Amino acid sequence: MHPMLTIAIRAARQAGNFIAKIYEKPDSIEIMAEGQNDFVTNIDKKAEQIIIEVIQKSYPTHTIITEESGQILGEKNDIQWVIDPLDGTTNFTKHLPHFAVSIAVRINGRTEIGAIYNPMLNELFTAVRGQGAQLNGYRLRIKNNNELEGAIIATRFPFKAKQHSAAYINIVAKLFKKCADFRRTGSAVLDLAYVAADRVDGFFEIGLKPWYFMAGELLVREAGGIVTDFVGGHNYLTSGNLLAGSPRIVKKMVLEMQTELSDLLKC
Repeated sequence: MHPMLTIAIRAARQAGNFIAKIYEKPDSIEIMAEGQNDFVTNIDKKAEQIIIEVIQKSYPTHTIITEESGQILGEKNDIQWVIDPLDGTTNFTKHLPHFAVSIAVRINGRTEIGAIYNPMLNELFTAVRGQGAQLNGYRLRIKNNNELEGAIIATRFPFKAKQHSAAYINIVAKLFKKCADFRRTGSAVLDLAYVAADRVDGFFEIGLKPWYFMAGELLVREAGGIVTDFVGGHNYLTSGNLLAGSPRIVKKMVLEMQTELSDLLKC
């Protein structure tokens, strides 16, 4: 096993186990608003600190980029750990057991390692560039579905960017005419992991931050899928407008979505 993956798994499990224990003690959760429809808890912050401590114990010179603390610059900025300590915070606060810890490692601008841990199901998704994706040690492979008919598409409403509401609803309406159904689970990183595990056939979301998708993006690619922006390009790293699935499903989704995209969503 890649030594950095070993540390990523250790950090994800320790943070996830802490989150799972607190889940049974809802009175210990303090909820704070960081912006409109954007919430964080004391548990996010503590889980993040657990992850940082595990990483820095083994790799004190590496840079760490986190959702809550921002960027912790190390001597080696060419190696970056990108962390989301609790993706699905709203689910967690509502006692809905669907959330995960996400850790990705980027080396010289490329994501090389990903680990996503769902502590409530004890599911560990991992990927190393060029070595495939796994769920609890078993290889993941996306079926190359040909058509949207019969497909299950995962998505999230743009609750932090409601200026895109009209375009988003039009996209959903267009896709719904072709696909079988939608899933809206509340955790982007688990949606991407589920694409890799073939539990859903495709995924799209508007305005994702890097820590929401870095580990999941690698999982999808290593399971045989592709990740693009809404016009089939690679600008999702900047825009956060992201599509994922098998190559043929993504191609079909891109074609269906084009007539409904605003100019901002084409960037």
